[in-house]
Amino acid sequence: MNIRCEVIELNEEEILSVEYVRTEEGLPPVAVVEKPRWTPVKIVIWVVIALVAAAGWAMVAFVRGEEMSASWFVAAAVGSYLIAFRFYAKFIEWKICRPDPKRATPAELNDNGRDFAPTDRRVLFGHHFAAISGAGPLVGPILAAQMGYLPGTLWIVLGVIVAGGVQDYLVLFFSMRRNGRSLGQMTRDELGRTGGIIASLGIILIMVILIAVLGVVIINALAESPWGVFSIAMTIPIAVFMGIYMRYLRPGKVVEVSVIGVVLLILAIVAGGWVHNSPVWSEFFHLDKVTLAWCLMIYGFLAAVLPVWVLLAPRDYLSTFMKIGTIILLAVGILIVNPSVQMPAVTEFAFNSEGPAFAGVLFPFLFITIACGALSGFHALISSGTTPKLIEKESQARLIGYGGMLMESFVAIMALVAAICLDKGLYFAMNAAEPLTGGTTQGASDFINNSLGMSGVETSPEVLQQAANNVGEESIVSRTGGAPTLAMGMAQILHNVFGGPAWMSFWYHFAVMFEALFILTTIDAGTRVARFMLSDALGNFSKKFRDPSWTPGAWLTTAIMVAAWGSILLMGVTDPLGGINTLFPLFGISNQLLAAIALAVVFAIVCKMGLARWAWIPGIPLVWDLVVTMAASWQKIFSSDPLLGYWAQHFAYKDALASGETSLGNTEGVAAMNAVVRNTFVQGTLSIVFALLVAMVVIMAVWKSVEAIRKGSLPTSEEPYTETKIFAPAGLIARKAEREVQAQWDERSPHRRP
Repeated sequence: MNIRCEVIELNEEEILSVEYVRTEEGLPPVAVVEKPRWTPVKIVIWVVIALVAAAGWAMVAFVRGEEMSASWFVAAAVGSYLIAFRFYAKFIEWKICRPDPKRATPAELNDNGRDFAPTDRRVLFGHHFAAISGAGPLVGPILAAQMGYLPGTLWIVLGVIVAGGVQDYLVLFFSMRRNGRSLGQMTRDELGRTGGIIASLGIILIMVILIAVLGVVIINALAESPWGVFSIAMTIPIAVFMGIYMRYLRPGKVVEVSVIGVVLLILAIVAGGWVHNSPVWSEFFHLDKVTLAWCLMIYGFLAAVLPVWVLLAPRDYLSTFMKIGTIILLAVGILIVNPSVQMPAVTEFAFNSEGPAFAGVLFPFLFITIACGALSGFHALISSGTTPKLIEKESQARLIGYGGMLMESFVAIMALVAAICLDKGLYFAMNAAEPLTGGTTQGASDFINNSLGMSGVETSPEVLQQAANNVGEESIVSRTGGAPTLAMGMAQILHNVFGGPAWMSFWYHFAVMFEALFILTTIDAGTRVARFMLSDALGNFSKKFRDPSWTPGAWLTTAIMVAAWGSILLMGVTDPLGGINTLFPLFGISNQLLAAIALAVVFAIVCKMGLARWAWIPGIPLVWDLVVTMAASWQKIFSSDPLLGYWAQHFAYKDALASGETSLGNTEGVAAMNAVVRNTFVQGTLSIVFALLVAMVVIMAVWKSVEAIRKGSLPTSEEPYTETKIFAPAGLIARKAEREVQAQWDERSPHRRP
């Protein structure tokens, strides 16, 4: 191995120090380590970025009134993200991760074309971002908008910088150093057998809830929508074609296949409109919720057992174009239209439990309602599941882990902005539950004008009906769950840029399909990760299961996990109270409890590495997350308010049945009331189990960390060092020196798989 260092003059303003890293004589360099130096131009650029971000925050945090421009949210968020990625994430890389350009990753060492495969960083960034970005960054911020724009904005941006990005990056890096092991197996290796068993059980149970709730959200969006079902279904054969194209037909031609994939995706969306208007095909793709649930389970099984290059990676990569493209389009639309914010900075619902979108005060329920976008335990499963088995170079982990999380946070900010720019009366009419509005424009108007409990908010049946007509819907009253609200907000902004009022209906339905595609990509990756976790757990009893590519084990573990989350999914889509209304709080709590497990394991690993002085980096978000989630769990378990506590609601319905009543609230019939009793028992029990399991894991992590601090360090489960023999650029865009080295490798192996 040798390193050749050169100083290359790129232009008159910047001098770049370049190191060419080789591990074998006769081969081109395996890495290019570039160390750009600060110049006056660079300093000016970063000062400008900081000033723009500061101006945005000053407007968002201190200016009051309803005439504030939504563009300030974009300025505050984007400026903060750029600074965080360049400085804080780089600081974590220097102090904790210390990527080695000479070290081979699990993708290179175990390349089998199925679960382990070195994947182009651009494709992998798309896959990772698509996999982590589900319902959370879309639904949570919109529901939280009932408390005002300021609390949600602060948590989304600051939370991702100090918590979400830190978790995703460190879990990805540590899993990569451990041969791509799952979070559950990492817990067992680092905290001991007992801690591993407890954590694995908790993680698997939480994973079941997370996937099921994501499924409920997508089914609510696609049910009885031929346009949406057809367009989403077509992404599957398109992804398979892209996988075959990149592997066999035109290896390495990422840009080429990307263009083809985007064109086919657009055609699928357009064709969905034709299907919608066809009497024959419209009926064929007009599916109810239960049918869609079974279709989703079949898809989840196939996506988890097929080789990753066939469906999972190309489909997620394809979805990323629509996701990122749509969010950027919305951001540009906000800057052009410059809409005024309608929602106040803080509303009355931040301090009482009477909010129509969800029950609970700002602390702790804002922080579990906005889960993804700021901090999400589900991301730790992706970061220790599929992604570390595909990454080419350790130097790419910061881009994919921390950078991918920043992109998801931006999605959450755009969703929040779309909601707070809506007329307040329209927002609350869409997000108030049907028992409050009666499901009619007159009932919604009466509720908002007379019973909402928020000053300065009013509407009329005519206004609400006209809003529905504008987007081609019969009604928009009580369209809870967040997705229709985001679609309405996007339609009101984008039609002012593209198409005018006549295009509002198009943009509304385009946004609904965008959200469905956004969520479905999390189902497939989540099912595959769940399979890996169960396989790792069973591997402690049978060594064959330790090989994630062992076909019988892969099929068996996938079938078990799909059956588990599928049963909860069916419970959710048939729940008399509405699955999303009862399951989303449990989703938020369990998601954040899972983040506590991930951060606790990361904290212990940092201490065991002898880096206790930097343990505050994962330690601060760990403490905050525990305080929030345990407080929320306590209220959901012990609250006497039936609107808030699972057990209070359980016993209210149980007592009503015992008294011979056949209805309660908006629940009609004994069968429906029994379903509520059953569902709340499951949800209440899981709330207790989750809290206890997480508490035990955290205690074990702290115990192991204290032992490591006393001894200076402890052995970890990190795999032995093996030298790499492949090359890949570190950043999303290859630098000049990297392009030159890539050309040398292409000359040697022009058909090397990406």
